[in-house]
Amino acid sequence: AELRKASKRLSCHKRYKIQKKIREHHRKVRKEAKKHRHRKPKKDPGIPSAAPFKEELLREAEQRKRRLEELKQKQKLNRQKEHEKKRKLEAKKNAAPIKEEAEGKKSSPKSKGKTKKLLNKNSKKSFCRELMKVLEASDVVLEVLDARDPMGCRCPQLEQAVTCSGGNKKLLLVLNKTDLVPKDNTKKWLDYLKKEFPTVAFKSAAVMKDKNMQQQVTKRRARVNFSETSQYFGSKCLLKLLQDYGKTQDKAIQVGVVGFPNVGKSSIINSLKGKRTCNVGLTRGVTKAMQTVHLDKQTKILDSPSIIADPSNSALTLALRSIIEPEASDSAAVLEGVKAIINNCSKQQVIMHYSIPDFRDPEEFLSLLAQKRGMLKKGGVPDIENAATLVLGDWTGARTKYYTEPPGFQKPPAYLTEQKIAEMQEGFNLNILEQENSKTVQAFKHPSSSSSIAFQSAGMTNGTIEENKVIEEGSEWGHMETSKEEEEESTESDDDDDDEDNMEEDYDDDDDNIKELTRKAKPGKGQRDPTDSREERAGNERSRSLSFSLDKPADEDDAYDFNTDYV
Repeated sequence: AELRKASKRLSCHKRYKIQKKIREHHRKVRKEAKKHRHRKPKKDPGIPSAAPFKEELLREAEQRKRRLEELKQKQKLNRQKEHEKKRKLEAKKNAAPIKEEAEGKKSSPKSKGKTKKLLNKNSKKSFCRELMKVLEASDVVLEVLDARDPMGCRCPQLEQAVTCSGGNKKLLLVLNKTDLVPKDNTKKWLDYLKKEFPTVAFKSAAVMKDKNMQQQVTKRRARVNFSETSQYFGSKCLLKLLQDYGKTQDKAIQVGVVGFPNVGKSSIINSLKGKRTCNVGLTRGVTKAMQTVHLDKQTKILDSPSIIADPSNSALTLALRSIIEPEASDSAAVLEGVKAIINNCSKQQVIMHYSIPDFRDPEEFLSLLAQKRGMLKKGGVPDIENAATLVLGDWTGARTKYYTEPPGFQKPPAYLTEQKIAEMQEGFNLNILEQENSKTVQAFKHPSSSSSIAFQSAGMTNGTIEENKVIEEGSEWGHMETSKEEEEESTESDDDDDDEDNMEEDYDDDDDNIKELTRKAKPGKGQRDPTDSREERAGNERSRSLSFSLDKPADEDDAYDFNTDYV
């Protein structure tokens, strides 16, 4: 026997009761909605087509909207700076007891050994210690320069330490990445630099083939063209120069390779060896300790960590020569560095290189670049922080081709006398070196001046090569603070409370300014109230501190207000 389904019929009393409950619920919902006034937003009608000066009104509305976004961005950067300052103060306070404990343990020699072992390999002090090891053990020091900005890659402290060290140490300049600058510019720099130190033109290999890489390629059945990335020029000239010098010394020589980050130190060693022996990468500070590579029985090469740029350098120099990665550094510092780079470039060449329209300032350049590359935040706002990181990575890497002109008047540094120049050139055949350099320059294709960006160099970069002069930054490296920060601690701690009060007042003022701007930028109706116009005039008088004015005329009583923004 089949089971019958339950009937859905209800008694009238129960059905009427359910309907009554539903009506009461709907009545309650309507009452709550009326209380909170959740009204449906009215659609913006826009500016009528028949309205005069329609294009000007739309342009003014767009300008006001852009100004509002710029103001918000400036306030955001100010908040980030204040937050970074507070974080540094907290780090100093937390590090104070650790310093006291370390000072108490200095008396015992065992504690000294432990503190040395506790230094991180990524710390600046560790980098300086390894760099000094290379300088002390080397008979010949190769200072690697980026051909795009050779003067900015020179470190006077390093050159002075080598030339004044005694012991018959030699210093050679290696002009790397010559394939990224015009041919005439390379020749000018070779003529300029050879008057101070022997200079070798070089083009290192970006990618070196090794057994592991070949196995990976064959397993994936992919075709990788190494013809361009694995080509290198100038290695025979440099190798012959070192071997001839070793024969004059009648002993095996050690050659140290030094320089600032991303100039191609490890790539030069790989090119001299003919295979990949040192790790290379686009990130800064890949080499963290001294590495030894045997070229032959008489020549040994020492790879070193990068030179630490002194914090007293300009923002432009720190952006290009700092060992900190753009992703790991403060966004405000990255923006400041990119602004300095753009301000020192040819504007028209930057526009052609990035294929963007004309811009007024670096902030607008980053905004246009972010829009073109699709770097947008919530609401379609351009992400200028990521755009700045991208630009800085292109300039420190090998993607952007730019060049600098050598100084018109050559004045050697004070530590480089004529006697020192003669000592550095002794033992090298300069005539053969000049011939080999000309062959190297003619061996490969150079970019034209029109396809490269003219750049204004900031001059030599001051570096820190002694461990006791290193200034560790807690926000970037997370290590022990230095004596300089201890001196500033007393003054900054006194001003901390005042800074917090001022910061709160600034935020309140900024919020009032934003509210005033948004009130004016919102679309309104055609009719205006005279009382509203008086309130707007009073608000405009209070907001005159802003860099732009959005005042509305208060004497007009027209039926349609053309100053009202419709976006």
